[in-house]
Amino acid sequence: MTKANNLPNISRNRLAALLLGATAVMPGFGQELPPRPQLVVGIVVEGLSDDYLELLRGRFGNNGFRRLSEKGITIRDVDFGTPLDGAASTALLFTGASPAVNGVGAATVYNRDERRPRPVLNDEATIGNFTTETMSPTSLGASTISDELRISSGGLGYAYSIAANPAEAIIMAGHAGNSAFWINDLTGKWATTTFYRDLPQKPQEINHRNPLENRLDTLQWVPMMAIESYPDLPSYKKAYPFRHTFPRGDKNRFRAYKASAAANADIASLAVDYLRTMPLGRRDVTDMLSLSFTLDPYPYSRDADSRPELMDSYLRLDRDLGRIFDAIDASGPGMEKTLVFVTGTPLTRRQRRDDEKWAIPYGEFSSRKAVSLLNMYLMAIHGNGEWVSGYHDSQVFLNHKLIKERGKELADMRLEAARFLERMSGVSHAWTIDEVLSRQASENPEAFRRNTVATTAGDVLIAIAPGWQEIDDDSDTEAPVRVTRAVASTAPAFILAPQTAPCKIEIPVDARVIAPTVCRLLRIRSPNGASLPPLRL
Repeated sequence: MTKANNLPNISRNRLAALLLGATAVMPGFGQELPPRPQLVVGIVVEGLSDDYLELLRGRFGNNGFRRLSEKGITIRDVDFGTPLDGAASTALLFTGASPAVNGVGAATVYNRDERRPRPVLNDEATIGNFTTETMSPTSLGASTISDELRISSGGLGYAYSIAANPAEAIIMAGHAGNSAFWINDLTGKWATTTFYRDLPQKPQEINHRNPLENRLDTLQWVPMMAIESYPDLPSYKKAYPFRHTFPRGDKNRFRAYKASAAANADIASLAVDYLRTMPLGRRDVTDMLSLSFTLDPYPYSRDADSRPELMDSYLRLDRDLGRIFDAIDASGPGMEKTLVFVTGTPLTRRQRRDDEKWAIPYGEFSSRKAVSLLNMYLMAIHGNGEWVSGYHDSQVFLNHKLIKERGKELADMRLEAARFLERMSGVSHAWTIDEVLSRQASENPEAFRRNTVATTAGDVLIAIAPGWQEIDDDSDTEAPVRVTRAVASTAPAFILAPQTAPCKIEIPVDARVIAPTVCRLLRIRSPNGASLPPLRL
């Protein structure tokens, strides 16, 4: 008698059920796999919120967010661990690796030698085109989806990216991409870096024939429909519809424009031009086009309650997505041969201050004052000297050279500084980098550790109290008054792929699985820093 016949009936039944289930999901031997998608469109949307997608569902067209949610895979909560800015979120999504691995923890980092912040992707070996910025993906320490796609095709597949900001554009194009274009803060021109060898004609034509600087004089952002049509608006918001202009005398006009729905429309228009004028997805190889949009609350609104602008941005982006999808059908390979993934990123932690009449607790945390007081405190204990080098992005940087010269223990100095800063008004917590790396900091210590880049982080990391404004006294740009607000570290995502059935994933999904999941659908290897397995869709 065989071993199988010796099994109890209940065990044989379970075995049969398991085998039947396995047979149902496994493709038959010899069965051909469906062809690879001919085009990949990767879209990152800063501040994308599932709440607003639900609120505006009935007002969306059929070809934008509705198409994604009805025909694709919907992931309700993509978890980033802790809130990250646009650059760090994009790097995490495209590498499948946390900032501690890919090296991008924020758009800017502090340069200890020069004692001032610099772009995280700064590269003096490059030259900017239509910009004085010198940037490249050299500091991005892991490969990206676009890199792996280019490598898998032997360089025959194209990889282009378009964004409002340089870090996002460069990260999406990766190390092996053809080109990355962004909008220059000072001139409004489409800019790029000499790191990339390919210069598409369309951005250059716009810069010469129809530059933003000329168009911005008459451009205004007003509601795209009657203000009464926007849902859940209080009556006072309906009485005075918003109207935003970008006057020539405003030195922040291009930064304000980049934070508006108008910039999203220009990015979408350039994407449509790419699809119409370049053979993306129309060859026997897979190409990639990556785009970045923003749905963060508009920081230049006169009112902290910018719900009308936010809803208008969602409706306009829905229309822009429809334009892109229509262009894929009309000029590209068709949506049936295209893989689209749209992933949101967490809302910004810095938002407009509520009006004083509401009496919400408020304060100002001055970085210059904090550094001065901390230095005086350390001098009182350890003698005269400049013990603190600087401050950037809620991080304090100590003078390592002086600490070494005086024979002090760096870990002890960090701890003294953290405990002093924690007693300051406007600081809710202060942790040393040693506490962060040993997973003893924050309410989510493992995620905090993953999202901290040890080589560029400060000696002490602080959390500003809710409702307090962090004033960077040494910043050379004028930014609107923005205060700290707790925000979730999750955002929704959509994947629309050939041969993949629609479904909704309600449980939280680690953001690091997006890259390996997309790569699995493309049948290419995952980025070299992606350690998590892909979703089985």
